[in-house]
Amino acid sequence: YRPDGTLDFLGRNDSQVKIRGLRIELGEIEASLARHPGLREVLVVPDAGGTEALLAYYIAADGVQEISAQALRAHLLAFLPDYMVPAAYIRLDAFPLTTNGKIDRAALPRPDADAYSMRAYHAPVGDVEHAIAGIWADLLKLDKVGRNDHFFELGGHSLLALSMIERMQREDLEVDVRVLFMTPTVAELAAATKKVKEFVL
Repeated sequence: YRPDGTLDFLGRNDSQVKIRGLRIELGEIEASLARHPGLREVLVVPDAGGTEALLAYYIAADGVQEISAQALRAHLLAFLPDYMVPAAYIRLDAFPLTTNGKIDRAALPRPDADAYSMRAYHAPVGDVEHAIAGIWADLLKLDKVGRNDHFFELGGHSLLALSMIERMQREDLEVDVRVLFMTPTVAELAAATKKVKEFVL
């Protein structure tokens, strides 16, 4: 309170954020991620790149050579609902610090393709798969997407799904958004899209 009785709002005293309309406590995610025996320090932040996803940064425990994004995602799914699980996992040797010794969040690197839970790459087959993979890569800000990659494992969510369906419709690929949740890989969705088009015709 100020001397005149007015109240100054200084901000939240916790690390709660709102992602896609859901309130999420970042500390809860960090605590669950820190339970992984291969990690020494962790940090979870909202993606500043506009994807409305969560990004996890970590420093591996001494002697730990490699931890896949898929393994970390699976670890978190044992403790948290899917909407609280980060889309990308970025390994750092040390967190960037400000002159005051706090983590410099603005200096955190952007995730690359290895930071996502991508499956073994197999190139898309046929025009429909190529079109879908291109749309996903653009929406999810990835260099490439394979035919076996999973939309939600790559950081996709329901709002992006609507954008994806709109983009598909612009390319004369008709499919209902509900189909995506049942066929979330490029190959599966392409097959479902073909069936829908054949049915319509």
